[in-house]
Amino acid sequence: MTETALQINKVVKTFGKHEVLKGIDLDVQSGEFIGLIGVNGAGKTTLIKCMLDFCALTSGSIEIFGVQHTRTNSRRRLVFLPEKFMPPYYLTGRDFLVYMSELHGVGYRNVKVAELLRVLDLDQSALSKPVRQYSKGMGQKLGLAACLLSNKELMVFDEPMSGLDPRARAYLKRYLLELKQAGNTLFFSTHLLSDVEALCDRVAILHAGKIHFIGTPQECCRKYQADDLEQAYLACVGG
Repeated sequence: MTETALQINKVVKTFGKHEVLKGIDLDVQSGEFIGLIGVNGAGKTTLIKCMLDFCALTSGSIEIFGVQHTRTNSRRRLVFLPEKFMPPYYLTGRDFLVYMSELHGVGYRNVKVAELLRVLDLDQSALSKPVRQYSKGMGQKLGLAACLLSNKELMVFDEPMSGLDPRARAYLKRYLLELKQAGNTLFFSTHLLSDVEALCDRVAILHAGKIHFIGTPQECCRKYQADDLEQAYLACVGG
């Protein structure tokens, strides 16, 4: 039987009088890749922050691998990359990867690091430089490398392709598909619908605080009588 990696039940989140999430129901099964899409302000990042217990729920519940999300050990099997990520500026790239490897309980392996740097199209010489010299894209690649080195079962990414050049995006998508074949699970938010079509088993469309659609990209196109996911998405959100 497939294990449920993530179970979100009737989640409501308000900030003052503003209701950002309005009764979200969503599940992610182990080995499944799900893309969360929506306009800016739809609630994507808020949902991820709620899931990771960065902010308290107004109501509802979230379980990660069957454990209540407020318990620290619920997150031991996942790794997270935020949208606006920049490693500590005072560390070198290598220092950061060594530190994160220790936190995740995995050894820093030069061969594996070199492999991931090739996947992410990041020159190995960057590891000897302080992060303060990194561009946004380089910082994003370093964060992704740390996540991929962790060997966690569930990857939670908020806009993981942000700042990546087209070649790095292509390499990363190819590598993520290899992880999918190996049984890893991915839940990520994105504005790049082509990435959802290439990677995801299912897509969740979050609009105005509610899930308006959940299903395969093909089902989404059929439901909205569209030729591609972009047109289906626009039809779903009234664009």
